[in-house]
Amino acid sequence: MELIILNDGLYSLVKVSKEMTEGIEIFNDIDCFDLCDILRLKLTTYFDYPINQHTMNDGSGDFYGCICR
Repeated sequence: MELIILNDGLYSLVKVSKEMTEGIEIFNDIDCFDLCDILRLKLTTYFDYPINQHTMNDGSGDFYGCICR
């Protein structure tokens, strides 16, 4: 699984690491898209104004989604 991050007009794929999933406990079967939502909530901050965006907490760019392979 990889995250799609936009930084300075360039889209990047960032492989999900063990550090990113640290502290997440999953008790039921989930699919890749559910895990993507969980990671979005953990790794980003939502800004409603001036535009609708999820910005990465580590400053690496804006979160756009996930690629499940």
